[in-house]
Amino acid sequence: MEQARYDKVARRLHWLIGTLLIVQIVFGFCMDEIAPRNTPARAGVINNHKSFGIVLGLLILWRLYWRLRHSPPAWPAALPRWQQLAAHWGHIGLYVCMLVMPLSGYVGSNFSKHGIKFFGTPLPPWGPDLPTVYKFFNGVHVVTAFVFAALIAGHILAAIQHMMARDGTLHRISLASDKD
Repeated sequence: MEQARYDKVARRLHWLIGTLLIVQIVFGFCMDEIAPRNTPARAGVINNHKSFGIVLGLLILWRLYWRLRHSPPAWPAALPRWQQLAAHWGHIGLYVCMLVMPLSGYVGSNFSKHGIKFFGTPLPPWGPDLPTVYKFFNGVHVVTAFVFAALIAGHILAAIQHMMARDGTLHRISLASDKD
């Protein structure tokens, strides 16, 4: 019997966005080591982070749009109800972070004197330079990054557990045998 799977677009978006999110979060956590504050390289590194964050934010919106129009496949019959509920709430947390993190970074940057340069092209800010507002949204951005990293770690650990249990859960999102 063929097990239900996410459609090809959903599976590919999952792996593409998941990989890019991990890279972007690690990049954000390592920014001070890559380009310390008050150094000439800092602005370029920050603007690359912002630019890739905007691209990632748009991909996330596409993924959310796709997800809202395509129901997920049924859970494997053997998956306990508590694991289904944990996965459901974990996915909600992941989606909330996927929306809050890029949005808070974008909004905060529009209340900074530095604004946003999208791959070198300045985007006109729609907010004045308000350091308190910038600091608030930057704080939301940073806190969300830590929450997001913890949720991603939990997601990966659950995937490893399902892989070891061979319960069919990973097949739903796997790119292997991507024939449909």
